[in-house]
Amino acid sequence: MSLVPRISHGILSLAIQTKEELYKAFMPFVTNGGLFIPTPRAYQLGEEVFMLLSLMDEPDKLPVTGKVIWVTPRVAQGGRVPGIGIQLSPDDNTLVRKVETYLAGSLNSGRRTNSM
Repeated sequence: MSLVPRISHGILSLAIQTKEELYKAFMPFVTNGGLFIPTPRAYQLGEEVFMLLSLMDEPDKLPVTGKVIWVTPRVAQGGRVPGIGIQLSPDDNTLVRKVETYLAGSLNSGRRTNSM
């Protein structure tokens, strides 16, 4: 994953430039939606996070708030990328709609369906 956040005064800045990066970062299974943010910085579960997100061809950065719901540490086994998973604030419905529009159908493409 080529996402590289910058940390400035406690604010993360993340640029997602491709649909593939967005698909890997978005977590539709999390209530209110969520994002995986690769970062070597240490966070605690439940910690509030504020981020400015550059989303592909959006002209303006989108402010994103959320809570840390998991942490992948720098010393994670299996070569996993260090970072955090955040649950988006319920106020970020606009972001979730934009993400779902960009991914249009990709979110369900890998899931099995029962056809009985």
